[in-house]
Amino acid sequence: MTRFPAPDLSAEALAAVTAEIASHAAEYDRTGEFPAKGIDAAHRAGLLTATVGTEYGGPGLGPRDTVRVLTALGEGDPSVALIAANTMQAHAAQAVRPHWPASYYDDVLRRSLTGPAPVNAIRAEPELGAPARGGLPATTATRTSAGWLLSGRKAYATGGAGLAYHLVWAVADEPDGDRDAPRVGHVIVPAELPGISWVETWDHLGLRASNTHDVVYDQVELPAEAFVEIPRGDDGVYRDPAAMATGLGSFGHPALYVGVARAARQAFADIARTRVPSALGKPIAQTERIQSVAGEIDLYIVQAETLLHGTILRVEAGDTTLLSELSVIKAAIARSVIAAVQTAVAALGNLALTRHHPLERHLRDVLCVRVHPPQEDTALVAAGRRLLGE
Repeated sequence: MTRFPAPDLSAEALAAVTAEIASHAAEYDRTGEFPAKGIDAAHRAGLLTATVGTEYGGPGLGPRDTVRVLTALGEGDPSVALIAANTMQAHAAQAVRPHWPASYYDDVLRRSLTGPAPVNAIRAEPELGAPARGGLPATTATRTSAGWLLSGRKAYATGGAGLAYHLVWAVADEPDGDRDAPRVGHVIVPAELPGISWVETWDHLGLRASNTHDVVYDQVELPAEAFVEIPRGDDGVYRDPAAMATGLGSFGHPALYVGVARAARQAFADIARTRVPSALGKPIAQTERIQSVAGEIDLYIVQAETLLHGTILRVEAGDTTLLSELSVIKAAIARSVIAAVQTAVAALGNLALTRHHPLERHLRDVLCVRVHPPQEDTALVAAGRRLLGE
């Protein structure tokens, strides 16, 4: 059995990984290249495989330690953290609900012994948009005598050509299938198969190194066991039971943006301690106004971290009363981390919006928290309907 030792999750070890990744973040933000050095640092620290289940020889990291890891990675470079979050979620889902073909999962574990092997569930499409809002994908898996032929185009495929495996959301095209209610699922695809090509569409405000490009599948041949069905809920939305079985779904995404806010807080403090206006004659950190702003930034981050970790602790303790509130909790975390970074930028003015300063990058990156499902408008409408009894 493949063995993955438990990573060092001490504050000192995570801080060292954060610092190494951060040393390359500005370079990758400028070039938009796949953040190979940052991903390699996360891999060497054992973080990409930290959620591999114990039955597969992994550490089996739980949700709270997972978000600690992702916060540390996000503080270094959120593009690295997003690729890591998707990979760690895939391993966590496999641990609680095995669904990969055995040969494929053995392969991704073997690859992970010698280097990074990122994985991503690739679901969005140019026409469909975010699948969390419902609808069927245009991507199809056509049944053949030997297995499947996968065809279609996907958007926002984070990780790009750096991925080792794709989990592709597709409709099953089967001779005896129900045309009105076809089966939908993830097709598990090794990234190097013939018929896969990339379209470099990602030219984004934030997370520029995440390589969230479009990908095209042209008659990609796959075995029968590569298709994993996803059930449809009463609301018409298909929800992956493997991902849901981890208990907290995509809570790793808010965690990495808490890291961005922490990086912004440090950048603000560094400027405040060293900026000495000639009219003032002392560092602005010694003024009551800047001290108050620093306190407000800290308030927002403490609020976000408390919501994040407090929610996980309640779920782990078996408290199911807040499960219906997870979406608005995510929205509240998003508001807090954005407010923290915007407060820092507003207090420093032009300096914070200058490209050579990291605060400008942190501002662009933290705004991306809004795009992860469920988006705030969906969460608020659902919460309002619960409250009003609709």
